Amino acid sequence: MSSSNFHKQDAPRTPEPWKSDLLDCFSDPKSCCLTFWCPCITFGRIAEIVDKGSPSCAVSGALYAFIAIVIGFPYCYSCSYRLKMREQYALDGNHCSDFLIHCFCETCALCQEYRELQSRGFNMAIGWDGNMDARNRKVAMAPVPPMVEEGMKR
Repeated sequence: MSSSNFHKQDAPRTPEPWKSDLLDCFSDPKSCCLTFWCPCITFGRIAEIVDKGSPSCAVSGALYAFIAIVIGFPYCYSCSYRLKMREQYALDGNHCSDFLIHCFCETCALCQEYRELQSRGFNMAIGWDGNMDARNRKVAMAPVPPMVEEGMKR
């Protein structure tokens, strides 16, 4: 492999802005309420999509709840998923901002991450497997152009 190909493949992508601002929580009242009352569910759904189905929403959400109850600082765990999302989708930010946003505005951070995944076409309620099944069905149901026989002439 030539050195020019190596650099093209490993070149970092230019960071993009998030699709919505951190404080746009009320732009999606349903996810805002879910996050306010049950942040473990919101976090579990985010983690399942970001980790591509393993661990499940239930496992990630339970671990989030456990950390919140026992230690009292769930943002120590949840900020790592913001970092993973930023790396997967080349989003603006850095490690320090990820930690500070989750430390001081956990609910807003989870809402923003949830909206970001929704804007990228994920149905957060059906999890990773459900989204992959839906995408596969959509591809399988794509219209096929009609076949024209070769020998037909006017």
